[in-house]
Amino acid sequence: MRWIPIVLIVGLFSCKKDAPEPIVIPNEEEVITTLNYTLTATNGDVVTFTFRDLDGDGGTEPVITNGALDTNTTYSGVLELLNETESPAENITEEVEEEGAEHQFFFSESLADLNIEYGDTDSDGNPIGIKTTLKTGKAGKTDLTITLRHQPNKSGAAVAGGDITNAGGETDISVVFSVDVK
Repeated sequence: MRWIPIVLIVGLFSCKKDAPEPIVIPNEEEVITTLNYTLTATNGDVVTFTFRDLDGDGGTEPVITNGALDTNTTYSGVLELLNETESPAENITEEVEEEGAEHQFFFSESLADLNIEYGDTDSDGNPIGIKTTLKTGKAGKTDLTITLRHQPNKSGAAVAGGDITNAGGETDISVVFSVDVK
């Protein structure tokens, strides 16, 4: 029975230790406290819609600055996302642009005659929505909802045209602005 201890000793020293599992750090969602949508008319007039919620889902209501647009006017739009819990504020827009294939803004309005077209694309030629062209039509009041989706299905039906219905993904931020077209 001398062979049992030898087998055990050989077995103990011949076991290969497994390599440690790599630590996977998930891509944490960005903290977005502020969304600015700046519209510049062809005549140079500037209107900025702002959503600011410095405490997130905390007890303080967000501050929303709405605006008025001129009828039958074309505006160049630029979205800016900030994390103002940091000092200086972190510009999240740059990260969204760098990860453009994983992000898309969607725009929907309730009543007025607004037409919004994408002005930028990701590396695959799909829309992002940081830059837009907004055209107003007749006078009226509307709610404009701006939604940023993370990992949308950009090949889904009508998603490239701005329809959020088949986009999927996760909402990073969704803001409703009141727009008065005069």
